[in-house]
Amino acid sequence: METYEVQEMEIPENREKQKPGHLGMYIPEYGATQKSDLRNKGFYLIIPILSIALAELMIYFGMIIEAMEIHAIILLGLTISMLYIENEEIQKTYQALILLPVLRLVNLSMPAFYDVTLYSFVFTYGLLTIPVTIAITSQGFTREQLGVTFRRMWLYIPLSIIISFLLGIGEYLIIETNYLIPDLSISSLLVLILIMVFLVGLIEELIFRSIIQNRLEVFLGSRRGLVITSILFGLMQSGYGSISEIFYTFAVGFIIGYMFYRTRSLPLVTMIHGFINVFLFGVFPHLL
Repeated sequence: METYEVQEMEIPENREKQKPGHLGMYIPEYGATQKSDLRNKGFYLIIPILSIALAELMIYFGMIIEAMEIHAIILLGLTISMLYIENEEIQKTYQALILLPVLRLVNLSMPAFYDVTLYSFVFTYGLLTIPVTIAITSQGFTREQLGVTFRRMWLYIPLSIIISFLLGIGEYLIIETNYLIPDLSISSLLVLILIMVFLVGLIEELIFRSIIQNRLEVFLGSRRGLVITSILFGLMQSGYGSISEIFYTFAVGFIIGYMFYRTRSLPLVTMIHGFINVFLFGVFPHLL
């Protein structure tokens, strides 16, 4: 598979002091200055990330109002910080993280959230297209970085269905979701696929992979960006009230994130995410 390197690195002449990296590139070892730079960057991330984690844990324990208040404070805090912090890299990182409290507040503010129906996803994720579009245009990523490519679709379509089936059945055994369609007729499945793949899956993968993971890879490096994004992805499943679900979706997020890192294919990860939901909310509840 093709691998997209987030940052181009100059290869110094003195290669014997370097460590060989991916695809034969020589990546310099971290020196004191680089480690100090990472610590400084971590300082700017630790408060918003821990705050998001705290808010999601409150949702896990059923403290919905308190969680909404914390997410609102995070949203306000990140917005104000962007006005005063002059570093453009930090500004764009905060802008990426803002999407998480926005996602949660929109979810919790929808009356349909408490009685989930298939069309409640349309209202929620339809609204999210606005901040996601603004973030995409402001982040300055290329189409290749965002993963907007349709290469190898002949391979990725069947591959995504197989992977989503395997990952979906594991998740279903944990949370045993209810079905969102009355039957497994072709018309019902087509509506479910349309909403879960082309709306829910697309919006969430744009948020977590194309925007947040991309930005954290630039900010902290590929490995740290992948791990932190996966942790956030797992925490955002706190609404199910299952610690096993949080850990499982962290693992799922890591797998999807790694596949995005390796392929830079938004359609692939969108289909995996979307078809997991199709199996969770359509196929498995009717068959198992």
